[in-house]
Amino acid sequence: MIEKLEEIKHRFEEVGQLIVQPDAMADMKKYSQLSKEYKDLDKIVKKYEEYRDILSNIANAKEVIKTEKDEEFRDMAKMELDELQPQKEELEEELKKMLIPKDPNDDKEAILEIRAGTGGDEAAIFAGDLFRMYQRFCEKNGLNLTVLDLTEGTSGGYKEIVSTVSGENAFGTLKFESGVHRVQRVPQTETQGRVHTSAATVAVLPEMDEVEVEIDMNDVRKDTFCSSGPGGQSVNTTYSAVRLTHMPTGIVVSCQDQKSQIKNFEKALKVLRSRIYEIELAKHNDAVGAQRKSMVGSGDRSDKIRTYNYPQSRVTDHRINYSQHNLPSVMDGEIGEFIEQLHLAESAEKMKEGA
Repeated sequence: MIEKLEEIKHRFEEVGQLIVQPDAMADMKKYSQLSKEYKDLDKIVKKYEEYRDILSNIANAKEVIKTEKDEEFRDMAKMELDELQPQKEELEEELKKMLIPKDPNDDKEAILEIRAGTGGDEAAIFAGDLFRMYQRFCEKNGLNLTVLDLTEGTSGGYKEIVSTVSGENAFGTLKFESGVHRVQRVPQTETQGRVHTSAATVAVLPEMDEVEVEIDMNDVRKDTFCSSGPGGQSVNTTYSAVRLTHMPTGIVVSCQDQKSQIKNFEKALKVLRSRIYEIELAKHNDAVGAQRKSMVGSGDRSDKIRTYNYPQSRVTDHRINYSQHNLPSVMDGEIGEFIEQLHLAESAEKMKEGA
């Protein structure tokens, strides 16, 4: 571990010199990348320096115990050693976690897509409940959620709703929410009082820029239509809403949240890039299928990941076998504990792989 930390310290010093070079400052993209790398490495280097100080103090205390004739000095050194040892172990654990390779997409903005699955009208209502849950979570955690497109259900909720989530570590925070979410409850339309099971699919994608995912615009058909949602006088009067169809993959993306057709086109293009990236990533994962897929990080839309049981007020995440009996709070956006447990499980897996 020390060898790896020394390499990081050397790279940190190297980036510190590169970032002030005229060519780096003239290229905003390069400067931004170096600034981010410097900031990320700085956290590790500071923790490493703290760890080295502890190791030095431990070595000094051991030397006193070994060589000092004065019993009082030896006792003081033993007491110091007893205090330093737990600090050393704690710092080692922190450094191990910091050395786990970080997903380069974690800092990106996210595309959040929620679609009603099996269960008819009740599935659409549940999709609406999930959307409000994520909306409340974002409000409470300093993330900005913006709706791009939606199709309402006939009895409420949404057949489909697509949003962007921006803010610090947006994708990294929500990425483990991808999969099938099930609900068990008595639907409003149920007259016999029977519990039904319905489902909605959540997909969280990193927002990709044009450098990372190139799209040949000759492969994209653009259609415009009148907005049907909020938007004041422009609704149903101007062709500001945009629908993009990517012919090679059949992916269709719509955006109508802006009054400007240009802005809607730009946002739709971002979603299209993210969906194409998802397809390419799935191909890559299949190609390296011999490697074990992460228990929590596969992001497969067909995986049943969580059940919301209303009669028992219980929410269970099946990937980590973790439950909470506070369903109303969870549906009000209190999903932070689930997100934290999933990240801890992923970190534990990566540390095992590293070992």
